[in-house]
Amino acid sequence: MPRPRIERFLNAFVTVRPGEATTALLLALNVFLILLAYYVLKTVREALILGEGSAELKSYLSAAQVVLLAGLVPFYGRLVAALSRIRLMNVVTAVFAACPIVFFVLSQYGVPLAIVFFIWVGIFSLMIVAQFWAFANDLYTKEQGERLLVIVGFGASLGAVAGARVADRLIGPLDIDQLMLVGAGVLFASLAITNLIHKREGPRGPAAVPMMAPAAPPNAFALVMQTRFLLLMGVMLMLMNLVNTTGEYILGSLVKETAGAMVAEGRSSGLSEEQLIGDFYSKFFTIVNVAGLLMQLFVVSRLVKYLGVSRSVMILPIIALGAYNVMLIAPTLLLVLGAKVAENSTDYSLNNTVRQMLFLPCTYDEKFSGKQVIDAFFVRIGDVLSAGLVFAGTIVNLAPRRFAAINAVLAAVWLIVAWRVGRHYAARTAPPVTTTSHPRTSGRRLQPERSAGLLH
Repeated sequence: MPRPRIERFLNAFVTVRPGEATTALLLALNVFLILLAYYVLKTVREALILGEGSAELKSYLSAAQVVLLAGLVPFYGRLVAALSRIRLMNVVTAVFAACPIVFFVLSQYGVPLAIVFFIWVGIFSLMIVAQFWAFANDLYTKEQGERLLVIVGFGASLGAVAGARVADRLIGPLDIDQLMLVGAGVLFASLAITNLIHKREGPRGPAAVPMMAPAAPPNAFALVMQTRFLLLMGVMLMLMNLVNTTGEYILGSLVKETAGAMVAEGRSSGLSEEQLIGDFYSKFFTIVNVAGLLMQLFVVSRLVKYLGVSRSVMILPIIALGAYNVMLIAPTLLLVLGAKVAENSTDYSLNNTVRQMLFLPCTYDEKFSGKQVIDAFFVRIGDVLSAGLVFAGTIVNLAPRRFAAINAVLAAVWLIVAWRVGRHYAARTAPPVTTTSHPRTSGRRLQPERSAGLLH
């Protein structure tokens, strides 16, 4: 029978088999709505924190998020053990979706919200996104996930672009407080899509089937610390965020220096320093997002198909290593801009998709409990370390070239860790070793061959 038109269209980009398109597109729509809601709420966050607080306060609040996550992640692990998959998704998402409504009510009474809302958005963006990807990983086998998560990743990339555009269009007709309600409404819509996918795919999780005795709640941090594959993934994400955030500081310092020089020399065409900086970043974000979308659509599936997940996970640290060596040699604004566009667009497309695929061979607890530790706690640790590095560097007046040198060393360490992660992934997904009897060896125990992909 002829294949549906949507499947024929998707096969121009990824390999989609009969019956797979609907769930993959629903997952893409699901994460599209989550990212759209996040970028709307992120706009509110920036307006509140810069209006009531300061740019320096934003850096200090990263440490507060780490402290809160240290308590929230183990609690989430207990929910994973106690609830079925869909109940877990419903409870956690509903609580996060209700929070903007509460914040809106408080704002009507003049309650200061900048600090609390900033911390909440940071935790929400990590935990809800990690939970979604755990859900998507739990639906697919390793073979399916390596093909179909590319479609889901495109939904995430498109949601980030759409969220920024929606916030930009609504910031005029609506005030900041009303945008909170928009974010809440989009989150509830994403939850409806989640339940639709669950009905199509069936229940899973520890509470989906009867148990003879209640299972002990897993300790999420202990699970990660005791599982080398998960621990290496956590260290990899920490290094990735440390390098990327420090790179953003390098770019920001050069942009500010260049804008100030243009104003002082009369080359600003009447624009203020703040306007020049805003104009630069609007173009920078546009280039990064468009490049990321194109990579997700035309490049990611092909790289995963021909290189595999275990090699694709090393591409971003290789790009970062090259980028910061370029900055070290010639730290001009144009070269730094090109390096950061390459790094960020690869991060938002290929790297984001591949690091979600790493969880395909994981257990249910590793996907939900362990992933929260890795995607939330370790990522924020990277932010804190970057803030400490920048603080120490500014005390001793390190130039951008010196920060680039430090980042180049960190990127080399990141590359080694990514290689180790790839080896562990290959070991987990290697086919089981089988033995065959031979007349001359019948009755003797055969030693299985060592798989070339195993890490011993």
